[in-house]
Amino acid sequence: MIDDLYSARILTLVANMPRAGRLAAPDASAEKTAKLCGSRIVVDVTVQDGKVADFAQDVAACALGQASAAILGAQVVGADLAEIELARDALRAMLKSGGPPPQGRFAELAVLEPVKDYPARHASTLLAFEATVEAVRQATAATQSRTSRVGAA
Repeated sequence: MIDDLYSARILTLVANMPRAGRLAAPDASAEKTAKLCGSRIVVDVTVQDGKVADFAQDVAACALGQASAAILGAQVVGADLAEIELARDALRAMLKSGGPPPQGRFAELAVLEPVKDYPARHASTLLAFEATVEAVRQATAATQSRTSRVGAA
């Protein structure tokens, strides 16, 4: 069973974390921590025309949280908030209620399907998506606020 959880593909994702680090001038940042295990992720985003234009992540998480973050980091640029929320919600449903794996650009999250049998790992596995949704929401709101102020002048 543990071999299914920590498959070669998951370990490969962990070893090749894309977009690791921090952005010098993000539009928004968000930090999330899994209370049960202490995993922590900080994400930075820039948003342009409603889509993620740049992304970085500082990941201090278990292998499952790192694998989820790696998939996110490889695919998030070009995604809009709705697409990221949809992937997060599908990942949550896959883990918590046996739903189908996410589709589209985040379909590789299917590799994490065995995590459904380990509820203590769900929060860490969802962490990167939770932080990214929050950061993109903040960045989008800030962008809309700047645009509406300019338009009001």
